[in-house]
Amino acid sequence: MPDLLIELFSEEIPARMQTRASEDLKKLVTDGLVEAGLTYAGAHALSTPRRLTLAIDGLLAQSPDTREERKGPKVGAPDKAIEGFLRGAGLTRDQLEERETPKGPVYFALIEKKGRPAADIIAEVLENTIRNFPWPKSMRWGTGSLKWVRPLHSILCILSDEAGHEVVPLDVDGIASGNSTEGHRFMGSGRFSVTSFEDYETKLKANKVVLNPQDRADHIWEDAKNAAFAQGLEIVEDMGLLKEVAGLVEWPVVLMGDIADDFIALPPEVLQTSMREHQKFFSVRNPKTDRIEKFVTVANRETADNGATILAGNQKVLFARLADAKFFWENDLRVAEAGAAPWLSSLENVTFHNKLGTQGARIERIAALAAAVAPAVGADAAVAGAAARWAKADLSSEMVYEFPELQGLMGKYYAGPAGHSLDVANAALEHYSPLGPSDDVPSAPVSVAVALADKLDTLTGFWAIDEKPTGSKDPFALRRAALGVIRLVLENGLRVELDKLFDAQLLRHEISLTDDAALRVALMKDLDREIADHGVFGAAIRTLLDHFDGDLSKQLEAVKTSLPDASDDLLSFFHDRLKVYLKDQGIRHDVIDACLAMPKNDDLTLLVNRATALAAFLKTDDGENLLQGFKRANNILAQAEEKDGVEYSYGADVKFAEDDSEKALFAALDTAETAIKPAMETEDFATAMTAMASLRAPIDAFFEAVQINSDNEIIRRNRLNLLSRIRQICLSVADLNKVEG
Repeated sequence: MPDLLIELFSEEIPARMQTRASEDLKKLVTDGLVEAGLTYAGAHALSTPRRLTLAIDGLLAQSPDTREERKGPKVGAPDKAIEGFLRGAGLTRDQLEERETPKGPVYFALIEKKGRPAADIIAEVLENTIRNFPWPKSMRWGTGSLKWVRPLHSILCILSDEAGHEVVPLDVDGIASGNSTEGHRFMGSGRFSVTSFEDYETKLKANKVVLNPQDRADHIWEDAKNAAFAQGLEIVEDMGLLKEVAGLVEWPVVLMGDIADDFIALPPEVLQTSMREHQKFFSVRNPKTDRIEKFVTVANRETADNGATILAGNQKVLFARLADAKFFWENDLRVAEAGAAPWLSSLENVTFHNKLGTQGARIERIAALAAAVAPAVGADAAVAGAAARWAKADLSSEMVYEFPELQGLMGKYYAGPAGHSLDVANAALEHYSPLGPSDDVPSAPVSVAVALADKLDTLTGFWAIDEKPTGSKDPFALRRAALGVIRLVLENGLRVELDKLFDAQLLRHEISLTDDAALRVALMKDLDREIADHGVFGAAIRTLLDHFDGDLSKQLEAVKTSLPDASDDLLSFFHDRLKVYLKDQGIRHDVIDACLAMPKNDDLTLLVNRATALAAFLKTDDGENLLQGFKRANNILAQAEEKDGVEYSYGADVKFAEDDSEKALFAALDTAETAIKPAMETEDFATAMTAMASLRAPIDAFFEAVQINSDNEIIRRNRLNLLSRIRQICLSVADLNKVEG
């Protein structure tokens, strides 16, 4: 079985496209070969800035012969139907066979195809791949019609086995395939021919090209670490930058340079960001001072002066970049020391969303909500409000304008000079977190209050304007924001009533969206206070409706009817996100549904505590058997209630018990109820579940010994009411109707 080697050699491919391009080359070629009948043992794709390479091992020498029987139209069918069938089969009418079927005589075609040499199939598949390659961006050059990411220079395509190798002939817009390639642009010795993948990789290395991108990345990282270690320093880890730099060079040469003393005092994150974004440099940190003192750059060639000229040029450019950063830093510090009023006022003119107003208006809403949330998270309301007003201030700073990824971090640095406390400074940095499932969750009370308020304002805002995520689109990252709220609440053990917070913030959005000044003032003065005190709309709205004329009353009535619907829908969205989150924690969706059906399902900590206890309970034999007993009792009771047209929900009396098991169940229910009720009031779910587990044996014994539908109607009603007690006690812990099994 021969091996196939393909190389597409071009001008430099952008580093960000190389990995995806090599994967696409592998998929397109291998899928095309398999579809044509050529199977293979293995395939791997590699890339450098100037080439995409695909090596396929154990390829069939030719595709197998095929024999296909195809059923056609009935004999006597219209000529057009028969002609269409013949075209599809590639046959003539005299080659068709008539066969009898239960539905009458039918034409059948026997299509036989001879296998084709691998080279012919490869040529077709590779040409189709090149002409239809899915580059994110591509270009034309010269007079040809071929589009490629950068001008394509040559195509290497050979089949090799023990007997030798052969070129697979193909021509794409005048670029003919061959068995040769080039090495390094500057250090290579020109074009050279190859006979196999091993020969190809060896000769490339001799011509100063490391073919495997992972090998290049490993070489860069090891050399950089060793260079830093030799001077008592350490490299700041940046795997994203490492992958990018490995895609910029074919022969990596690691060089370490100095950062001028003028810039050492800049915040390390500023130095790191400036060097990474503008120069693709790695930062080198002094572990004793935690300052960035040097940098590492990666050249693409060896030089006679060991990189001194390259390093000098890089340091010159870096000096200019860092001079800009220092200018931004010093200007920002002057603004911060003066109170940062220009930053805060400028946000009044920055649009957050065309339907949700400015950043300034948004900040005021977040500050109000942060102050309301503060007591629940153990923060001072005034400090939380101040932190929320400061948290977005750095969006107007020159440093964040230049490096948006530093938002929050610069707010922390500027908070001290602006006269803010450490709590406020930390909130500026931490309120964006968590940004993802692996991101750390803030735990400082002020940071938690601002982080919750920020995310809840975003969510309620887009719900207020009815721009919610769809199945395939979430342009405003609302799912991520909801998961952030869930993690903030659960990982900090917070007890917050989300429904009340949704109501309050949806109202604030309505206030900011209305054009009626009188309505806005009325809502602000009265409804905010009512919601803060009670978490409801009703009382405040009724008070306002008594004092305003018809037009304003209608508007207030519209507020009353629309906001609760949005609040309920948003809570449902949170419950869906919570199910995904808890599924990763090993809690089944039906267990979560059983707990969602209980009161206070907007208290996520209460909800998860209940679900965790129920999940653990149902994993025990007692739990599983009790569930079956509950379902049996519930089914019998439901059938009887439907038949009789009454609800059996009270009146069970032990004096009508005939069997000892019946009397034992009465006693067990009394004992369980006595234990479960106070346990549920104190949210001691483990104790409540244990008390429920004690019902397993008496319920089992009751069903084994007693016939529910007794001929004696008094006994029957008593036993049905006893089943109702079982149902009520079990449902007081969780809605077991929702649990499967």
